[in-house]
Amino acid sequence: MPRLFTALEIPAEVASALTLHRGGLIGARWIEPADYHITLRFLGDIDRRMAHDVDSFLNDVQAPPLTITLDQLGSFGGDRPRAVFARIQPTPQLSELQADLERLMRRLGLPAEGRKFLPHVTLARLRDTSPLDVAHYLATHPIVRPISFTARRFALFSSRESIGGGPYVLEAAYPLGPSYPNRPSGSVSQRR
Repeated sequence: MPRLFTALEIPAEVASALTLHRGGLIGARWIEPADYHITLRFLGDIDRRMAHDVDSFLNDVQAPPLTITLDQLGSFGGDRPRAVFARIQPTPQLSELQADLERLMRRLGLPAEGRKFLPHVTLARLRDTSPLDVAHYLATHPIVRPISFTARRFALFSSRESIGGGPYVLEAAYPLGPSYPNRPSGSVSQRR
């Protein structure tokens, strides 16, 4: 059964800019830049038939290209920090795309997403890292100028079952906007 999720890809030049924030935090396991992404909807472990249905539904999504801006670093976990991330400025268009994907997946019978959508790129997973160390790291590693790019497609990825996921495999991509070239032939159901 593939473990699937939908996400926006991070362009290589943006990933390269984010790598400047790697290092300097005890207990951090840094994510490989090739695995940076913005999760839109986690689907979980689903069978091939459901994967085919998901692919069919995603082919019908209509949304414009999105301007994505990363503006600051943050952490999840409060007193027990578990991840460092680059925050994505929320926009109505991004929220609308995520909500559309949520509605489609619920229509297919998948359970509702349990977490509130907080757009971000995970940079590191933390283990036994002190909240004070995280606070110091965040204070000394600001994103000086916001980093922006245009997302012209969203993707369906699979991941292996492991701590922290990756490496991730691009299963299919879906265009955003009418003028974006069609995605390559083949779908997740044909590759599995």
